[in-house]
Amino acid sequence: MSTVQEITSVEGWEQHVSSLAPSTLLIASFHAPWAAPCAQMATVLSTLASEYPVTEPLATSWVRINAEELSDISEAYNVTAVPFLVLIRNGEVLETVSGSSATKVREAIEKHANKARTAATATNGPAATTSSPGGEVATEEDPVKKKEELFKRLGELVKAAPVMLFMKGTPSEPKCGFSRQMVAILRENSVKYGFFNILADDDVRQGLKEFADWPTYPQLWIDGELVGGLDIVKEELENNPDFLKPYSVKANGDGSAAAS
Repeated sequence: MSTVQEITSVEGWEQHVSSLAPSTLLIASFHAPWAAPCAQMATVLSTLASEYPVTEPLATSWVRINAEELSDISEAYNVTAVPFLVLIRNGEVLETVSGSSATKVREAIEKHANKARTAATATNGPAATTSSPGGEVATEEDPVKKKEELFKRLGELVKAAPVMLFMKGTPSEPKCGFSRQMVAILRENSVKYGFFNILADDDVRQGLKEFADWPTYPQLWIDGELVGGLDIVKEELENNPDFLKPYSVKANGDGSAAAS
């Protein structure tokens, strides 16, 4: 049975990719150790991988990548949140799945892992392909359903880490002065936090304004609750200098670094 391999360096990733046959489906799962949904996804992927036998050449290859430590790889595949799954064959991205839905992940993997086998059967290939996209189109045309799904996703995103920053850009490359100042405040207070680049996902960028009833960015969320923007965070710290202390790496004796 197949297993999930942890990629620990850019060089290791490049060597792994170059070793695969053009027909191999590469399942790359991007994760972060602080995000609880990633632990759940690791279990899901391990279970799914065990269902696929090891063949020659490999039909599937399963890897995990720390999205923060290997940010060059993350940026190459536009990873803006975790868990995030990328399905690749012969250098081409076939599909991505954001979030921790085991059903969506299984369906995406099964669709592309079976593609090579079903392509040889002219009667089965079109039938399977027709029904699935039809359902997706129907969902996209239903604005109420679409909004419900978006709000469900946003509800998961704001709880992806105890402290979540929704910002323009990334901590290493903020795209606005307010986001840069917010990152600086979190770093000064040694806060370990997750982040989401709202410039990379317009659905989240627009939807979170309504979901939070807060029209601007950056937004800081703590334990799934909105704190507010830069001015509110500054005000909280002025009133209580220990406001962020419960989430400080130093206060909790955690040797790991805050997000960067």
